[in-house]
Amino acid sequence: MAAVTILGIFVADTAYRADRAPRMGETILGNSFALGPGGKGSNQAVAAGRLGADVSFISRLGVDAFADMASKIWADAGVTDATLRDADGYTGAAYVFIEEASGDNAIIVCPGAANDIDAAMIDQKADLIEGSTVFMTQLEQPIEAARRGLQIARDAGVTTILNPAPAAELDDALIALCDYVTPNETEARELTGLSVETVEDAEKAADALIARGAGAAVITLGEKGALLRSGGVSHHVMPFRAGPVVETTGAGDAFNGGFATGLARGMNPVKAVRLGCATAGLSVTRAGTAPSMPTLSEVEALLNSPARAV
Repeated sequence: MAAVTILGIFVADTAYRADRAPRMGETILGNSFALGPGGKGSNQAVAAGRLGADVSFISRLGVDAFADMASKIWADAGVTDATLRDADGYTGAAYVFIEEASGDNAIIVCPGAANDIDAAMIDQKADLIEGSTVFMTQLEQPIEAARRGLQIARDAGVTTILNPAPAAELDDALIALCDYVTPNETEARELTGLSVETVEDAEKAADALIARGAGAAVITLGEKGALLRSGGVSHHVMPFRAGPVVETTGAGDAFNGGFATGLARGMNPVKAVRLGCATAGLSVTRAGTAPSMPTLSEVEALLNSPARAV
């Protein structure tokens, strides 16, 4: 199995479900609370691991109970722990509000020790990155760390994926290090200034990212699936319906973990996007982020059920 290396952060998700979000100064009663593992990079690594990828995760944690939680979820998913431990810092945490009726979410992330990931730390992991088939990162850790990881991977001929989340200003030189950029509609708008409401809008935003140097762009469109734009050709991959939507929090991470796994396996990009969409389609039928990531057998069953693609 070809290797996937992911740079990102782990946070402990504190998830609150309620009928609505409170207004400033207001206290409301929630419907439920859950504590579990999260962080975009960690979630993506868990998704890839459960799909059978040989995946390693680079990050920085504290020495505390949340770090112990991270170690357990990675071991259970088959993720190789390539993190550093910082006794002077703390493992990150996130506030996750989930609207009960829709499953939609709003999130505040405190990265903790992961905020100290820097280029020098990434240089210590250069051999791991260079030995990978696919390298993927996001923007929850400092951007310069992401840049260094992408540069090491690019120089070694490793396929590079940037999931530009959360949205941030990026220079063209960084985007040019990416074989694939995978924003959602909001992130695509922030990066290009173009509103993304339709598949046609997504195509224009993808072209704008490619004009800035990206090799290809995949715009994830929620209930509309995903658009792959590469070599002047568009492929709209429809979503997979695996059941009622419970929570959308980890859907983007599920997609990216599936997409990276597909590319590492040698799938063509369209098939890799389909794998990502099926992975995301299953994840939203379950509560939580990392705990919602499906297994390879579940995803293969969904892919082989044409009635589930819409």
